[in-house]
Amino acid sequence: MQYLIKLDPDSRVSLQQQLRQQIANAILDGYLPSDRPLPSSRKLATQLGIARNTVMLAYEHLVDDGFLIARQRSGYFVNPEVLVGAVAEASEDATQSAGLGGWERWIRPRPSEFINITKPRDWQHYRYCFIYGQVDASKFPTRHWRECWRDAVTVGAIREWSMDSIDRDDELLVEQIRTRLLPRRGVRASNEEILVTVGAQHALYLTLQLLLNAKRTLGVENPGYVDVRNIAAMTTVPVKPLAIDSEGLIPDESLADCDCVYVTPSHQSPTTVTMPKTRRKRLLELAEAHDFLIIEDDYEPETRFDGRPEAALKSMDRNERVIYVGSLSKTLAPGLRLGYLVGPPAFIREARALRRLMLRHPASNNQRAVALFLSRGYHDSLLAQLRPVYEQRSRIMQAALAEHLPGFYFEPGHGGSSVWVVGPEHLDAHVLADKARTMDILIETGDIFFYQDEPPRNCFRLAYSSISTEDIEPGIAKLGMLARQIMSESRDQ
Repeated sequence: MQYLIKLDPDSRVSLQQQLRQQIANAILDGYLPSDRPLPSSRKLATQLGIARNTVMLAYEHLVDDGFLIARQRSGYFVNPEVLVGAVAEASEDATQSAGLGGWERWIRPRPSEFINITKPRDWQHYRYCFIYGQVDASKFPTRHWRECWRDAVTVGAIREWSMDSIDRDDELLVEQIRTRLLPRRGVRASNEEILVTVGAQHALYLTLQLLLNAKRTLGVENPGYVDVRNIAAMTTVPVKPLAIDSEGLIPDESLADCDCVYVTPSHQSPTTVTMPKTRRKRLLELAEAHDFLIIEDDYEPETRFDGRPEAALKSMDRNERVIYVGSLSKTLAPGLRLGYLVGPPAFIREARALRRLMLRHPASNNQRAVALFLSRGYHDSLLAQLRPVYEQRSRIMQAALAEHLPGFYFEPGHGGSSVWVVGPEHLDAHVLADKARTMDILIETGDIFFYQDEPPRNCFRLAYSSISTEDIEPGIAKLGMLARQIMSESRDQ
């Protein structure tokens, strides 16, 4: 049996837990027969070079978990009941089948063929990581989160959230969204106007599925958020690119033939510019005049540096024209996948019914932990800590860009977690990104955000949410040196 067990003394997992897990796996994989006893605790401890007490505790835990049976004077045996219901091996018919083949003809549409945003899985291994949408693990509120998570798994809490809630959300979480998150954005809503989602992406999918079809046109910012276009493509919704400038979406008569308009007014994606109040008001006037709806993706509003942020577009809506999408991804953790929709009760009712068909509701244990995190003021505390950090990183980033990438345009940052950079026309950002990667630098090329046949290739995005503050300037310095080298080589050809 000792040959089945490989213990790592340097692992963060205790030897006892490693031993318990590996014995359980050996049982489940059929390597340990049920008619012969396991080695005695003394013998196995000697074979593995560990304390006998470690083996005894592991055996006792496996008995409690139903993997082993303790027989007096005979030792520990595999409990045969733990394998009841398992299929011994694949049937002969299955193993000899050649398969259906030609699966491509069955699949429509093919979302894997869409132009999607991709990020290296090993981004954390790069010293100069300017990848957007990730967080700095050192800034994560570990102590507060653990506290909330512990309280979310008490016996009483488990009895509440472990049941099938069908289509209901955690009441405490909805209350916190209504009374704590939305008031920050100037939005007032009832509980019936709020739906919890698996991140903003899920909220957008629900919204587009309910509001659009092949005869209705979706207006999107150009450049703009890629996945909204892809969600629209899933249902063959016509998409119309809409121009932006230094104040975000331009509200003019080009919106007249749209049925829905998707907009990111707080921080335009990807350029980060903020739409002023006068332009927001004009957008609402056009929506009323031309009878279209607005989908407001209100991401990163909390990280405004220069004074109070603009109130959400939804806060100015008096005619139920705006569907509001919010998320905790950019502040708490993107891996948590928790967002929310705010809209008229009739819309939320149908969104809830559609969500039920997809996944019933987001994981209730996550909902409860986040609800506790919000209710105890920990999210507000986190924002207060992140804001000065992001502001400092933004200043360092802009100063470094001005020094090391002269001739490159970037919008002065007033918030958010990234900078949109436009290089000289002869710069190919793809070449820059590929060569930068060999120098331990990760950047995101910008052409993917444009909705046109020949998008510009001289744009890229630099985020500072996950990179350490002290690495920003040297990373930009190396990037600037590389950019000058590439452009020099390009001119010489």
